Amino acid sequence: MREGAQSSAETGTPAVRPAPAARVPGPAAVRGEHTHAETPLPRPRPRPRPLVQRSSVRGQVLDALRAALAAGELRPGEVYSAPALGERFGVSATPVREAMQQLAQEGAVEVVPNRGFRVVERGARELAELAEIRALLEAPVLLRLSRTVPAERWAELRPLAEATVRAASSGTRAGYAEADRAFHRAVLALAGNEQLVRIAEDLHRRAQWPPAGGPAPRGRADLIADAHQHTALLDALIAGDRDLVRALVGEHFATEGGAGGLGGPV
Repeated sequence: MREGAQSSAETGTPAVRPAPAARVPGPAAVRGEHTHAETPLPRPRPRPRPLVQRSSVRGQVLDALRAALAAGELRPGEVYSAPALGERFGVSATPVREAMQQLAQEGAVEVVPNRGFRVVERGARELAELAEIRALLEAPVLLRLSRTVPAERWAELRPLAEATVRAASSGTRAGYAEADRAFHRAVLALAGNEQLVRIAEDLHRRAQWPPAGGPAPRGRADLIADAHQHTALLDALIAGDRDLVRALVGEHFATEGGAGGLGGPV
């Protein structure tokens, strides 16, 4: 042992060990970066690009084309190109083509290669056939519902019936066609059969397209008379007058042509 140095055993005091040197955080820790002792946070997943905008544009174009068909602005037998219609609606040709393909599936137009889409020419016979199918499909369901649906449920449809009257008063065939379908769709929905509603909606829309070379489109007075059949029918349903319901259903489904007419007897 070196001279002058005393051991802990000689002095009776415990030996003091030097404290370990403090760890100085490295540059990575100072900057807030992960160190080897930390659990790294997962990287955020990249968000998918929204597809709502294109779908919305396509839907808007489809609605506009259907309205133009119902109003007779797209004439039967005429060929319309997607770029020209896109310019009309202020969109590119792509959503127009997609909407036209949907209308082709519905039977409203047909594809003309390298030219565009031709509005299908439909005669009075086809409209009469559509009207007969609608009458056979909807009238029995409505009569059955008149025996099972309570008055308060029918009363809930009052705003839709009144909406058809307002739309008819405006004289806009496309607006009335939409309100008319909404009322019939709500009535059939009470049956709880989604397939029925879907098929009836398709037939109803096709029956609203004007025929080529057919009778003149129904005017404002005709539309108003048809709309008032909705309110009268609803009044009879709420009152539970089944005989009157049957008579009104027969009258409504016997109306010829136009946006709400079904044609053919019940």
